[in-house]
Amino acid sequence: MKKIFFIFLLSFSLNLIWENLHSHLYINYMGGAITEAILLRASIGDAVIITLLSLPFVFVSRLRNKSWIIVFAGFLISVIIELYALHAGRWSYNEYMPIIPVLSIGLTPTIQLGLLGYLSYWFIAEKINTRKK
Repeated sequence: MKKIFFIFLLSFSLNLIWENLHSHLYINYMGGAITEAILLRASIGDAVIITLLSLPFVFVSRLRNKSWIIVFAGFLISVIIELYALHAGRWSYNEYMPIIPVLSIGLTPTIQLGLLGYLSYWFIAEKINTRKK
């Protein structure tokens, strides 16, 4: 349980930084301004998703050497979230958002869960495993 808590904490911190940095690539959120409260809520949601993605790798020892799967699972989840949010009008990008061709979704939100999920899991797994040795 300690690993799970620290994965959540680290992923929340990384996502809060990420959300603040790439929020400038959006026009709005649900037709209004993008506030710090919205970024905080998004960071919590992202941390929950990453923590859930990490659970199999924490509890199933055969998967621990396959943690790269987090990158692909996070990418797929991000694609689904972005496609839904854009079609539902939850947010829209400004002209500075790099767009992934064919998918027509933003690059920074699409790589966020996979990259930060992997980094959060890897760092915590390595730190806790190193301390046990």
